[in-house]
Formats: sequence, C-alpha cells, structure tokens
Amino acid sequence: MSVDIPRKLQGASDPVDIVYRGVARSGGIIVLAIMLAIGVFLGARAWQAISQAGFSFLTTQAWEPDAGNFGIAAVLIGTILIATVAVCFALPMALGTALYISEYAPLKIKRTLISLVDLMAAIPSVVYGLWGFFSLQGSIVPVARWISANFGWIPIFAVDGYDPADPLSTTTVFTSSTFIAGIVVALMITPIMTSIMREVFSQAPIGEREGALGLGATRWGMIRSVILPFGVGGVIGGTMLGLGRALGETIAVYMIISPVFVIQPHILQNGASSISSLIALKYGEASSFGMSALMAAGLTLFVVTLIVNFGASAIVSRSRSGASS
Repeated sequence: MSVDIPRKLQGASDPVDIVYRGVARSGGIIVLAIMLAIGVFLGARAWQAISQAGFSFLTTQAWEPDAGNFGIAAVLIGTILIATVAVCFALPMALGTALYISEYAPLKIKRTLISLVDLMAAIPSVVYGLWGFFSLQGSIVPVARWISANFGWIPIFAVDGYDPADPLSTTTVFTSSTFIAGIVVALMITPIMTSIMREVFSQAPIGEREGALGLGATRWGMIRSVILPFGVGGVIGGTMLGLGRALGETIAVYMIISPVFVIQPHILQNGASSISSLIALKYGEASSFGMSALMAAGLTLFVVTLIVNFGASAIVSRSRSGASS
C-alpha cells in the first residue's frame, strides 16, 4: 500500500528575500548573543559572593556583605510585591483604555489617544518618581489609611503601630510604602500594556465582528464573544511585558520607598525594598566583595525576568492571536 507524501513547494529565491532573511536571522542571533553575554558577565562577577554565601543567599534577609551576612530574601519579596501591586492596578486601566481606543473611540480622536498613550511611555522614570513622591503620596496616604482601617484584619493590609480608633495616630506609617511605589510603577507600565493590547484587539477578524453584530449582539456582546477571546494572547503578553518592566524598575521606586532589609509583607506600611533599588542604593559605596554581592542580586533579577518572559511567550503562543502571529 503506497503512502501519499505531500510534495514540497519551493518558490524562486528573490535576492531581496534572501537579504531580508539574513538580516532577520542575524538580528535574532545578535539578541541571543547579547542576552548570553549579559548572563555570563553577571555570573562571573557574582561567583565570588555566591560561592561564599551558597543557598543562604536566597534565604538571608540582611544585607551586610562585608560582614558575611547578606542575602536577597527581603529585597526579592519586596520586588515581587511592588510588581504585583503595579500589575493589579495597571491591568484594568490598560485593558479598558485599549478596548475604548480600538472599539469605541471616534476616528477623530483615536489617533490623538494613541499618540498620548505612546507619549506617556516615553516619559522618563525620574519624572514619575518626582511626581509620585511630591504629589501622589499625599493623596494616596488617606486612601491607604482607609483601607487599613476597614480591611486591616487581612494581614497584607495590616499596619503595625496604627490604631484606627485614635484620631491622633500618625500617618507617617503609610508613607514610602509598597502600595505607593506600586501605583507609580503601574502608571509607568500601563502605556506599553495598552499599546500591545490595542494592537491585538484591532486584528480581530472583521468577519466575526460583523457576524456577531449581524446576529443581534450588542457592541459589548461582540467584544465579549469575539474581541476578548481573540485577544487573550495580547492581554497576557502585554501584562507579562509590563510585569517584566515592573520587576526591574529602579529610579522611581528608589525615590519613593524607604529601604528596609527585612521581609515586609504589609503593603500599606512604611518601608519597602526591591533588588533594583538595592543596587542603586549600594553601588556607589560597595567594596570589591560588596560589588560581587550586588552582581549576584542583579543575576537573580535577570533570571526572574527571563522566567517571566519565557512563561508569557509559552502562554501567548497557545492562544489564538499568538498562534496566528
């Protein structure tokens, strides 16, 4: 019994196609080489500290490298908490903005809105940090105080040293917190998340859009049944890309938080930490061994960011919009 084998089709090679393929392949190889070089550099510079600290580098909260007592347990947890708060605020804002621009905004203002969103992504992080420290913090403290007074029975919203029944209780315990830093970072990552989601939503099949509307669906019904299922890959991809930036944000976080080197699970309470702000804080005064410890912290952040991005790529590739692209 003969087996049918599909015949391979091969078009004529055009010089332009050959050049384009070579440039694209070279670009991919260069990106991988740069990533590998960064990893090798960080690993080589961090080896001295890692070899001395061992596994305790991941479990120690203090940061005293010259005394042999150092680790990233506190700053790693702080980094994750700040990024989580940022994504929790940024995701609904980005999703709502992307849906409005792609599905509801009139053509006259759509281009203006797209330009404004892209402009927000270009604002330097130091500007966000200054705005968060001098302007936003004073407005957010009463909100944090209300959340603690009403939901303080939830451990993550509890604040040590604050008594809701005491009207003279100080509000300084709510400043420079994970909550405030997370909100500032959320405003920084919202534009890039919005751009990715909007681009994917705009690629939803026209036939399915018109079919849903032709069957009597409302605009929101069409969005729910066509746009959102198709764009789930863009939502996940944009969120993970925003999470990756939130994990590595430095200057804005450094300007707002009050660094502490203990695990601080209370997001409303004064005192927070992150790996990037630790590097910015200690870099100028670090000894040779302290520099190696900072490189080890940077290597950890590098690995965590890669894991997040590779996980997002795997999820997006299985979605409909990711598979089609």
